[in-house]
Amino acid sequence: MRDPRDRKAEFEASGWWGNLSIADYINRNVERSAHAPAFIAGDEVLSWAEYSNYSSIFASSLIASGIATDQKVAVMLPDGPSVHSAFVGTEKAGVVAVGIGPRAGDAEIEYLLRKTGAVNFATHATVNGRSAEEVLEALRARGVNIERHICVPDRSDSTENIKVNGKVAIDRGEILRDDIAQRRLGPNDLWLLNSTSGTTGMPKCVTQYMQRWMAYHKMVEQLAEVGPNDVMMSVVPAQFGFGLWTSHFTPTMLGIPCVVLPKFTPSAMITALEQHNVSLLAAVTTQFILMLNDPEVAAHDFSSLRVMWTGGETVPYARAAEFEERTGAFVLQFFGSNETGAVSATSIHDTRELRLSTCGKPIPVMETRLFHPDSGEDITGTGHPGVPGVRGPVTCAGYYDDDAANDELYTPDGWMLMGDIVSIGDDGYLRVEGRKSDFIIRGGKNISARVVEEQVATHPTVALSAAVAVPDDVFGQRVGVYVVFHNGRSATEVELLEHLDAQGYSKEYFPEYFIIVDSLPMASGGKVAKGTLKEDVLKRHGEGSLHRVSAK
Repeated sequence: MRDPRDRKAEFEASGWWGNLSIADYINRNVERSAHAPAFIAGDEVLSWAEYSNYSSIFASSLIASGIATDQKVAVMLPDGPSVHSAFVGTEKAGVVAVGIGPRAGDAEIEYLLRKTGAVNFATHATVNGRSAEEVLEALRARGVNIERHICVPDRSDSTENIKVNGKVAIDRGEILRDDIAQRRLGPNDLWLLNSTSGTTGMPKCVTQYMQRWMAYHKMVEQLAEVGPNDVMMSVVPAQFGFGLWTSHFTPTMLGIPCVVLPKFTPSAMITALEQHNVSLLAAVTTQFILMLNDPEVAAHDFSSLRVMWTGGETVPYARAAEFEERTGAFVLQFFGSNETGAVSATSIHDTRELRLSTCGKPIPVMETRLFHPDSGEDITGTGHPGVPGVRGPVTCAGYYDDDAANDELYTPDGWMLMGDIVSIGDDGYLRVEGRKSDFIIRGGKNISARVVEEQVATHPTVALSAAVAVPDDVFGQRVGVYVVFHNGRSATEVELLEHLDAQGYSKEYFPEYFIIVDSLPMASGGKVAKGTLKEDVLKRHGEGSLHRVSAK
C-alpha cells in the first residue's frame, strides 16, 4: 500500500488526520484575532485577515483568467507573505501549485515546468535580479510553453492588482467567493508538487497533500511543547518540505506569527531573532553555522529563543553545542526527507548528548524498518546498519509521473525508502552513518563523507566543509574535502591533518585533497550543492590542478 491516503480511516480514527485545510485554519485565526500578524518580513506585516483576503484575491485572479482545475500553477516567489498567499490561493482555486525554489536557475525551472506540465507561471516583476520578461523570454527560447504569466506585486500590502499576461484579471475588491467554495481543495487532495532540493542533479517532483504536514505538526507539538505564545521564525525556503512545515503549516495551525526573510543573510537572521523575540527557529545546518560565524552574533540577545530545529545535512556536534551555549535554546532535529516526512526526532527531554549526536528515537506511528543497502533484505533488529523504510501518516504519495523513480523509492511491499544508511542502537536511538550516494569508496572501504566533514569542521579555523570523492587509478576513489575558513583565518593542509591526528581520528578518514574556497555553492533548498562540487572536483582532477597530501 504505497499511498497513505488509502489508510485515511485509520489515521483519522487515531487522531493524526483531521478534516481542515490551511484555508480553514486561517479563517479560524481570523475569527480569533483578525489583526494579529500572520507573517513578518522586515517592515512588511500580513495579518490573518489580510492573509485570508489576499489569498482569495490570488485565487480569484487565477479563476478569472480562465485557469481550469486540471491545470497547474508554478509559483516562484521569494520567502515572504506572497508565496504563502499564493499557495493558499491555489488551494482555494482548486489547482495544483508547483513550488519552485527562489534560487532556481533557468535549467531547473524549465525541467520543473516540463515535468509537471505547468503552463501558468507566478513570479514578482523581478526574479533573482532579472526582469520577469527576461526570464520568460529565456524559457520560451528553450521551447517552454508558458500560457499565462501571473505577476504578483512585490508586497502583499500593495494596492496594485495581480496581473495575468500584463492585464488585470480581476480587481482586488472582487473576490469570487462562490467559485472558491465550489473549487477549493481538501486536505487529502493533491495540492502541491515540490522538488527534492536538487543537491546532486535535476530534482524529482514530490506529491504533496496538506494532511501529511498537519500530522507532522502534531508531532512537533508533542516533542517540543510548542504553543500559542510562541513566535516562529523560518529561514528555510518555503517551497521545500522543511520550509513547508515550519512556515506554512505549524505557525498557522498554532495561530502564531511567523518571521521570514525574503533574502537570507546571517546578519538579517541575527537582527530578526532579537527584534521579534523569536522563540522557535528553523534553519538548515549551514545557516545556523553562518550565524555563529558572523561577528555580530556576540552583540545580540537571544534569550527569547527556546528551540531551533535544524538538519537537512550533517549537524556537527561542536557547532550545535556552541549554538546552545550562545542562545540557551534546545537544538532539535527531525530525521526524514521531503518524501518521508519525519522518521525519528529528538525531544527537549533528551539529554544534550542524545540530542546532538543522534537523530532521536523512531516515531512509532511511522513503523520504521531497516533494509540491507544492497540486497534489500529486511534486517530490522539485527543490529546492522541499513536503509530506513517507513509507512505512516506523514509520507508523501510518491513522485509525480515517474514510475522508475517510484520503483526505487518503495520496496515491493510498499515501504518508502530513504537514501541514508542508519543504525538503531540498543538505546533505541537512530544514528545516521551516511548517505548511500555519499560514501567515498577508497580501495573497497566505504568512507562516510558525513564523518569526514564533521571531523574537518572541528578545526578552529574551519567555517564549512564538504567532502567528495576524487577519482584515482589505484584506489578507485580518494577523499577530497572543500574547506571554507572563518573570515581572516586559515590553516595549511599539514596543520589540518595534524589537528585530525591529534584528535585521535582514524587515518582512513583523513582527506587526501584539500580544496580551499571562499564559499560553497548552495542548492535551492539551502543545502550544499554536492552535485556542483562533484562536477567541480572532476574538472579540477582532469586539469591536473589538485595536489594530494596524505597521512595514510
